[in-house]
Amino acid sequence: MDQKPGKEELDLLPDSATLDRMAEMIRSSSRMVAFTGAGISTESGIPDYRGPNGVWQTGNIPHVDTIRTDADARKEFWQHRRETYPRMLARLPNAGHRSLVRFEQAGKLLAVVTQNIDGLHQKAGAGPDRVIELHGSSHHLRCMQCGTIYDGADIQKRLEAEEADPRCTVCGGPLRSSTILFGEPLPPAALELAQRVTLAADLMLVVGSSLVVNPAARLPAIAKNRGAGLIIINRTPTPLDSVADIRVGTEAGPTLAALADRVLGA
Repeated sequence: MDQKPGKEELDLLPDSATLDRMAEMIRSSSRMVAFTGAGISTESGIPDYRGPNGVWQTGNIPHVDTIRTDADARKEFWQHRRETYPRMLARLPNAGHRSLVRFEQAGKLLAVVTQNIDGLHQKAGAGPDRVIELHGSSHHLRCMQCGTIYDGADIQKRLEAEEADPRCTVCGGPLRSSTILFGEPLPPAALELAQRVTLAADLMLVVGSSLVVNPAARLPAIAKNRGAGLIIINRTPTPLDSVADIRVGTEAGPTLAALADRVLGA
């Protein structure tokens, strides 16, 4: 198992021999699944959920019950979204997202299972049917009463037109983000599809996830237990480091770009 390099100047990329081993595992795979977390998007300027600027540290953690029943909490949520959503829309995919698209287009990548809500995989060109968003998407909102789905940009226009608490135009119910909040389970359809591709995988490529948020984090362990290879690219340790075939603590974007060049050609 490869450990995180000890010197800061070595953190950008794994050493050449390790890259060659990683590339050979990908080259030999026909059903690779990428499991991505916040670490693949921090290079695009999106804070890690559990990082110093994430909601876990700031304490601004939305709960499903407060959004459903507390009008003041909803207004606070909408005010925060009005201010922050344009910044989310402006974020661009980085080399990590683009490299996974290269693997998909070459027929090497079966699916991307992501804990992220930023939509950057799709923005990079990933097929929408290949991206499984376990925690929902910040780019959609839905009515808590009838389930009608709304586009984030359309609701942003309503917020900028001074709607303090936008309501559903179909039934008048309260709206909420389509992302998973504290106090509710993962969407069953997305979780079932993620489990199916996990069982089909012959290689699980974990990128930028600490693998501590369950049940999503169990998926790489399931793949490994069924005989799939396991590569972990993450800046901090994970619970699966000891069973990974290769584990590196390098930057996601440069590492994936170097792997794509080795496997597919520059």
